[in-house]
Amino acid sequence: MPRVELKGIAKVTSKGRDYWYAWRGGPRLRGEPGTPEFMASYNEAIESLKATNTDKFHSVVVQYRADAFKGLAASTRSKWAPWVDRIDEYFGNLRTVQFDRAEKIRPVIIRFRNQWADKPRTADYGIQVLSHILSYAVDPLTKITKNPCNGLARLYTSDRSEIIWSDADIAQLKESCPIAVAQVVDLAVHTGLRLGDLLRLEWKHIETNSITITTGKSGHKRAAMIPLYDGLRAVLAGIPERGKTVLTSTYKRPWTVNGFGTSFERAKIAAGLKDRDLHFHDLRGTAATKFYVRGIPERAIAEIMGWEEKQVQKIIKRYVGRTAYTEELIRQLNSNPDERRT
Repeated sequence: MPRVELKGIAKVTSKGRDYWYAWRGGPRLRGEPGTPEFMASYNEAIESLKATNTDKFHSVVVQYRADAFKGLAASTRSKWAPWVDRIDEYFGNLRTVQFDRAEKIRPVIIRFRNQWADKPRTADYGIQVLSHILSYAVDPLTKITKNPCNGLARLYTSDRSEIIWSDADIAQLKESCPIAVAQVVDLAVHTGLRLGDLLRLEWKHIETNSITITTGKSGHKRAAMIPLYDGLRAVLAGIPERGKTVLTSTYKRPWTVNGFGTSFERAKIAAGLKDRDLHFHDLRGTAATKFYVRGIPERAIAEIMGWEEKQVQKIIKRYVGRTAYTEELIRQLNSNPDERRT
């Protein structure tokens, strides 16, 4: 890979060790020259240098990158980074106070969104990222009083409640996929963990009776606690211990999110599932369905999957197929026939 020459970098050697700074007197850079970490810290330093006008929305974006953005899961950061750049380019020169005048700024936001009107999901994704930045401008920055994205209608509507992987779908995938991919799929079905949490799961998270791991989606403020039931124990027993992380790639190294994503899509194609509207995150719905049809209470499912309790019913209805939900209601009604007459 060709090495990029960066202007202005200052090198300081102390006690036989080299330290790098974005410029003389500037912030110290992380990582080693040429590494992604080094480039990222350099770009952050340059952006902060540009943010001389604190009245402009660009300054909000710079602060967001340096603070809230870093708290997101690695997989989210990789997907959101291009959108943060687009938002900065489109809105950066506007004065931040303009975002407090909803009647004026909303048409601008809608014009930004409508650049992708032919791709509703993409358009909504851009607004999601913008809304996150604006929420940060409200709290903790207190640059504006309210988020003008609140209340904007979504362009894309889809009910994925019935889209879950069936046992037949999973069996079809596993017939031809590498064992390393199958292990991730099996663990997803038996735990309901999101991909980022699955790939960083370590053996130390497996306790005597449960798996306990903080969730990246919550910024590690909440933890998922999955009981070690027989099916889950069997899955774990079939995974060799090769290091700190439970799951490793075909090359016996920890997975990266992008690396697994590529391998998973190849596995779908090889299994003849390319044209099926099935995504890896739909395995989370499969897990929730399995828990629900076995009579696990909604509150317990929330604890298992690391959801907020107040959202339990809403999320269950979203992720659990209507058929399973209805069958469970019938089971409950049939088990208490006397109560229906009171």
